[in-house]
Amino acid sequence: MSYEVIGITVLWVFLFGYLIVASIDFGAGFFSYYSTITGKRHLINNVIERYLSPVWEVTNVFLVFFFVGFVGFFPDTAYYYGTALLLPGSVAIILLAIRGSYYAFSNYGSKKDSRFYLFLYGASGLLIPASLSTVLTISEGGYIAVDDNNQVTFLFSRLFTSTYSWTVVLLALVSVLYISAMFLCYYANRANDRGAFEVVRKYAIAWSGPTILSSLLVFFAIRGHNAGHFQRMEDYAWMFVLSFICFLVAIYLVWARKRLGLSFIFVLLQFGFAFFGYGAGHLPYILYPYLTIYDNFTSEPMAIALISVFVLGLLLLIPSLYLLMRLFLFDANYVQGKRNK
Repeated sequence: MSYEVIGITVLWVFLFGYLIVASIDFGAGFFSYYSTITGKRHLINNVIERYLSPVWEVTNVFLVFFFVGFVGFFPDTAYYYGTALLLPGSVAIILLAIRGSYYAFSNYGSKKDSRFYLFLYGASGLLIPASLSTVLTISEGGYIAVDDNNQVTFLFSRLFTSTYSWTVVLLALVSVLYISAMFLCYYANRANDRGAFEVVRKYAIAWSGPTILSSLLVFFAIRGHNAGHFQRMEDYAWMFVLSFICFLVAIYLVWARKRLGLSFIFVLLQFGFAFFGYGAGHLPYILYPYLTIYDNFTSEPMAIALISVFVLGLLLLIPSLYLLMRLFLFDANYVQGKRNK
């Protein structure tokens, strides 16, 4: 296996980690606001706050690792993506700042129950994944033009009028809500909070259908937008079939109200198979058709150093998350609200 493939695989693992951890965070924020306007916040708020309190500080570690490594392994990506991601990247940074402000107010401020702050918190939970999803959209090609002088032009209007672009945004939104609701089902059950469990169980079942439908829409849209990528994805059709089987198992267990921890494991497998199947089909392109993982790859010594650092970082991050879950999230007293953070 070449350094290029190892490098992009390590980065893809970090991105998948961010997909899962951030989705739970973002979806919980939306559900917190939605439950407020529907009069059910008193049922699920305690479960959401007990999850978010020890976790929100580490959510973006995966994202920072990914973007630093992306530019480190593939320096040309900064040039090609820099202009295109200026607007969505700026929007995402502003929204992340808003979420950080909400966390500060909720822990130390006097306005944590303000509907305005809750609205910003819930809205950012949907707008951040929508803005970040443009990275994957742009990578499919058709939204960046490069002239004979190698001058990059971002086709802003084409992105906002593209069917494929909006199907990716839709998938990002519903996936966030589905992943979060499935995890909160397990977490509420672990806390023996039956009221919260029944509420988030309805959310999980409600968003399961849109998740699968939006996935199918993305498949159809990518077939028309980038036929070459679609054909390469067909070589990994078995991964998408396994993803769908994992989805059926996960949603059945939630529907039957049993083995909810196993249910969320199947959610991880569902998105893992689909995410890595998509990534494998995307190779060798980073930006179709201008940039591949073999174009201007970093030097071999730097590649070895980056791979070593990222693997060590992953080996450090995973035990840290395990300790976080063991000491806080899944501690019997903490999860049931008998011990403060």
